Amino acid sequence: MIRFTDCLIPLVIGGILLFGACRGTDVFASFLDGARSGLATGFSILPALVALTTCVGMFKASGALDLFCCALAPLGNLLGLPKEVLPLAMLRPISGSGAMVIFQDILSSVGPDSFAGRVAGGMLGSTETTFYTIAVYFGAAGIQKSRHTLPSALSADLTGFVISALLVRLLFGVAYTRFITTSQTHQTGTRYP
Repeated sequence: MIRFTDCLIPLVIGGILLFGACRGTDVFASFLDGARSGLATGFSILPALVALTTCVGMFKASGALDLFCCALAPLGNLLGLPKEVLPLAMLRPISGSGAMVIFQDILSSVGPDSFAGRVAGGMLGSTETTFYTIAVYFGAAGIQKSRHTLPSALSADLTGFVISALLVRLLFGVAYTRFITTSQTHQTGTRYP
């Protein structure tokens, strides 16, 4: 039995082709113009993407990420961020793939159900790769001056980081502590602080 959702994309493409033919538009020529424009856009933003990827690799390989994380540890502690997520907070606005690698490291080292693992998941889902987005979209649109975009976007990222930690603490704080204490009591017969 064929489901409607299996036919949806071919129906949409067929509908577009039929609509263009009914209006007397040369559909194939329009498709080629769109493909040519898409390739031109891709080539125009390629230098910014290469520069961004190179800078992120150099930033991580040089040890500067670790140095910045050590320097920002007191601020992270004040904001309620666990020390394990500080590298993610530093790299998330710059690189999505780099942030995913750090996220995987956090999950493998402290676990997905830990406070840091839950905060990292919230941070990854509620923030954006700000510099990448600005480079791609402003480069594609030919915008030279970003004005207030970068400070506004970085403020939104910081808000996402802090709110992620706050919500994990509020939603899982008391219940999560009781669960860990109860499971440790059942496993060993003694209660850990």
